[in-house]
Amino acid sequence: MLWTDIAISTLKIAFVFFVVLTLVAYLTYAERRISAFIQDRLGPNRVGPFGLLQPLADGLKFIFKEDIIPEMVNKPLYIVAPAISLVTALIALAVIPIGYGFSTTFLGLLKEPVYIRLQIADINAGVLYVLAVGSLSVYGVVIGGWSSNSKYSFLGGLRSAAQMISYELSLGLSILGVIALAGSFRLNDIVEAQSRVWFAIPQALGFLVFMVASFAETNRLPFDLPEAEPELVAGYHTEYSSMKFAMFFMAEYTHMIVASALAVCLFLGGWYPLPFGGWFGIDIQKHWYLPPAVFIGKVFFLLFLFIWVRWTIPRFRYDQVMRLGWKVLFPLAVLNIIVTSFVMLFVYR
Repeated sequence: MLWTDIAISTLKIAFVFFVVLTLVAYLTYAERRISAFIQDRLGPNRVGPFGLLQPLADGLKFIFKEDIIPEMVNKPLYIVAPAISLVTALIALAVIPIGYGFSTTFLGLLKEPVYIRLQIADINAGVLYVLAVGSLSVYGVVIGGWSSNSKYSFLGGLRSAAQMISYELSLGLSILGVIALAGSFRLNDIVEAQSRVWFAIPQALGFLVFMVASFAETNRLPFDLPEAEPELVAGYHTEYSSMKFAMFFMAEYTHMIVASALAVCLFLGGWYPLPFGGWFGIDIQKHWYLPPAVFIGKVFFLLFLFIWVRWTIPRFRYDQVMRLGWKVLFPLAVLNIIVTSFVMLFVYR
């Protein structure tokens, strides 16, 4: 059984990497099409039917583009920085559950059926794991900016460090109310605790703080100050080209997927389809594909929200970003914890 477990885990890791990286490619296509619709344009529509092969063309362009490394850079750190940003985003997906699972014999290759969970690793501290791994991504941005030996890149890296640390505090505090209601750090337990009502309803304030902080953590508009073109040329990745440049963008879209999946687990009921009530008598063991379909549908909606907000709200000034993080979101997150504590003390005791 040990080798079977290792083989299944390896297959799940390979499958998740393939699906996520493919989704990242087509998120770039979706962003360009949605932004074109908002701005009354057409968007990519030349490569393939409806422009669906545009991500493949972009990928080939990045692969065959000349990889230029400027002089006087710290070469080892310059090379490893994009990998840090991308890898930390990818490994955060290891604990995200998208459903219950199913039994299979792999087309009769096994004598006895094995149960496959729709999750790579089920650990008790799943929430802490995602927050810890996600916080490491700032090192890729900071190291990339510092190692480039460019003042514009360095300023972008410093901005990113200040912004991500500031909003990580509010993001972490916004989750405490959910953890208190669920009584567990395990993501599966948190999803199951929402079988009667999604936590986005009793934790509406925490959900609002979490989503705004997620936008800041992923460096998306209106919080993309680390790569603000008017002041910093292109920010921390100014001196990057070819696939190293592409990896920073892949990391950004992967962080969007992680933030969306985590929001679904913590606040939007995971694989439960409606805010009130469970599956209404549907046999989920028989129809095992329904929970992951619901979960993925919610993730797609939040990804659309990320894109929609980017092309709707203009960029904030940096002082506004810091003021929002420390003077608005942080007090609201603390208020949410206090209110949740009093409610649990006097109502649920």
